[in-house]
Amino acid sequence: MINSAFRQCRDKNEAALITYFPGGYPDLDTSLDIIKSMADAGADILEIGVPFSDPVADGPVIQAAAQKALEQGISLKRLLEGLSEYDMGKPVLLMSYLNPLIAYGETLMADARSASVSGFIIPDLPVDEAAFFSDKATEQSLDLILLAAPTSSEKRLTAIAKNSRGFIYTVSRTGITGQGGAGIENVKPLVRSLKSKTDTAVAVGFGVDGPEAAGAIAGFADGVIVGTRLIRAFDAGEDVAALVRELKDATLRRSAQ
Repeated sequence: MINSAFRQCRDKNEAALITYFPGGYPDLDTSLDIIKSMADAGADILEIGVPFSDPVADGPVIQAAAQKALEQGISLKRLLEGLSEYDMGKPVLLMSYLNPLIAYGETLMADARSASVSGFIIPDLPVDEAAFFSDKATEQSLDLILLAAPTSSEKRLTAIAKNSRGFIYTVSRTGITGQGGAGIENVKPLVRSLKSKTDTAVAVGFGVDGPEAAGAIAGFADGVIVGTRLIRAFDAGEDVAALVRELKDATLRRSAQ
């Protein structure tokens, strides 16, 4: 489903909009309702965060949301159970650190597939240690999306380009999510390098704080990932679906970039 989403966007001369929201925040049902509303508003791919107590890449906004979810007892198992009752209508990705996935046990891939999950993003899984997890995911027709950073060597980028499935998550700058703007000019060479190595779609995230940044990234990348801005909108009582529509509209103007 992930490849199909990018193909459909390319056919319409637009970038894919990938939205992130933490599963279980502020509670499980509300989070899944919000995520469904994002799909209905135009998000092409839905990234759902699995709450974790010791993140390495999440900024304070996502950390606070994850902590609230954990305090309510939200786990990967409960999240998958909740997802199994929804038809999101768009590809669903789980963004999780390794510990919850390992702790889940042998039925993880089958249970994720049964919950209509299409793949995983695992920030603390380096490409040189990803083969076992990738093989297990492939057995259930699930994609493993690997991360590329501005600090990644050419050798590492080549390995990421070869092994990432669905798309490559390109980090716009070093640091954590939600802190500072997207390093748009700095990430362009990284995207070009990856696209010279593979036909796999390349999406950019970290610091995408609104439609203007989304539109700029849509001019050179296959996808735009927005997370912290959506959580802040929800916390402030904004119309999250309206924001998603604005973000999606920004990805439609690729020919004007």
